[in-house]
Amino acid sequence: MKKQIATISKKNSNYSMVQLIAQKRDGFPLSNSEIEWIIENYTSGVIPDYQMSALLMSIYLKGFSKAETFQLTKSMLESGNILPNNDSSIIDKHSTGGIGDKTSFIVAPIAKAVGVKVPMIAGRGLGHSGGTVDKVEAIKGFKTALALSEFQTLLEKNGIVMCGQSSEIAPADKKIYALRDVTSTVSSIPLITASIMSKKLAEGAAGIVLDVKYGNGAFMEKLSDAKKLAESMRSVANLYGNHCYTIITDMNQPLGNMVGNALEIQESIETLKGNGPKDLTELSLILSGAMIHLAKKAKSLKEGIKLAKAALQSGKALAEFKNLIKNQGGDTNVIDDYNQLGVSKLTTTIHSTQKGFIKSFDTKKIGYLCIDLGGGRKKITDVLDLGVGFDIHKKIGDPVKKGDPLVTIYHREAHQNILDDLKNDFLKNIIKFSVKKIAKPKLVVATNLQWSKK
Repeated sequence: MKKQIATISKKNSNYSMVQLIAQKRDGFPLSNSEIEWIIENYTSGVIPDYQMSALLMSIYLKGFSKAETFQLTKSMLESGNILPNNDSSIIDKHSTGGIGDKTSFIVAPIAKAVGVKVPMIAGRGLGHSGGTVDKVEAIKGFKTALALSEFQTLLEKNGIVMCGQSSEIAPADKKIYALRDVTSTVSSIPLITASIMSKKLAEGAAGIVLDVKYGNGAFMEKLSDAKKLAESMRSVANLYGNHCYTIITDMNQPLGNMVGNALEIQESIETLKGNGPKDLTELSLILSGAMIHLAKKAKSLKEGIKLAKAALQSGKALAEFKNLIKNQGGDTNVIDDYNQLGVSKLTTTIHSTQKGFIKSFDTKKIGYLCIDLGGGRKKITDVLDLGVGFDIHKKIGDPVKKGDPLVTIYHREAHQNILDDLKNDFLKNIIKFSVKKIAKPKLVVATNLQWSKK
C-alpha cells in the first residue's frame, strides 16, 4: 500500500488552527477529521512551525485520548508511503531513548545473523537523548539518507538496512520530531507513540520490539508512565495487525560506559567483538532474542536469547555489522581502527574525592552536558561534534576508593574554560555516594509479548 499526501485537503478546509489550539489548550478533544486536517496542512507547509509548536505544548499539557492517539498515528503514517508487511521475518526494534543507549548497532546485526530481516528507520538526537542516525554517521561514508526505493532494495538484497527518516516515510513525523526536540515537548505519551509507531508501521515490519525506558535518564521517569507508554504502543500495533514485544528497562544510569556519538559506535563494535560492558551485552541479547522470537526463528524468548548469544560469540554478528557498513558506503576499516571515528584526543579524567559506593546518577544531566560539549543539538540547525562525550567508569553499586577514576571527558581545546564546572557538576550533583553497600538495580523490569490476532 502506498499513499502520498502532498496537497491540502479540501475537506473541512474551514478549520482554524487558532481555534484548534485553543480547543486542546482548554482540554477538549480533537476529532479524527480535525487531527487529519492538522497533519495534512502542517506537512504541506500551510500551518507554520509556531502554531504547531503551540499545539504540541497543548497536547503535552492536556494529553490525548486513546482515540486521538490512534488518529494522530494514522494521520502521520498516511502522510507518506506505506510498505506492505507480508513477510513475517521482517522485525524491527526501537528504543524510547536514554543515555548511552546504542543497542541498535548490536541488536540489528545479531538478529540478522539468525535470519531476521531488519528494516531500521531511526531518528536523530531528541532532547537529552542521542540519536541512532547521528551516531552511525561517525562512520565515514555511511549513507543514512536513502530514498525509499534504495531502502527496499537494500532490505531485499541484504536483509538489513539502517537509515534516517526521509520525506517518503511519515514526513509529518520528521517535521514534528525536529520541532519536539527544541520545544520541550518530547516526553509525551501520545506524541512518543505516534512518532515511533508511524515510522515502524510504514517500514513494512510484521513485528516490533520496543525497549521502553524508565528512570531519571528516560523521557518516562516513572515506571507507571513507562508501562502506560508500552501499553499505548502495543495497542496501536495490535490495531494494525503487528506483533509486538515491549520490554521495560532501567535508565537510572547510562547504558554501557560510553556516552557520545563516536564513542558509542566504538563501544558497540567492542560489544560485537565480545568485549562489551555486562549491562549493554545483556540487554542487546534480550532485545535481539525477542526479535528472533517474533520472527518465529525461535519458539520462545529464552531460545531466541540462546541463538542471539551464539551469533555474538561466533563472530557472525560482527560480520553482519561490517557488511551493513560496506553496503551503505561506510569505511569498514573502522572495525579494527577506531581512529577512523574521530574521537577527540583531548581527555580529562575526574577522580573520586571520597570512598564509598555509587548510589545514583543524575543521568539526564549527563545527556545535557554532552550537548554542552557539542555532541547534541540546542536548535535544529546545530552541527554536531561527533567526537566528544564521556566514559563513565563506575556503575550503581560499585565500590569506590578515593582517587579512583569516575568519568573521562572527551573534549576540545575550546572547552578548557568549562572543565572545572564539569568536574564540580559530576562530583557534587550528578554522582551520589553512599557509605553503605548499594544493591545493583535490575536492568529489565518487565516484558510483555502480544501476538496480533490479525
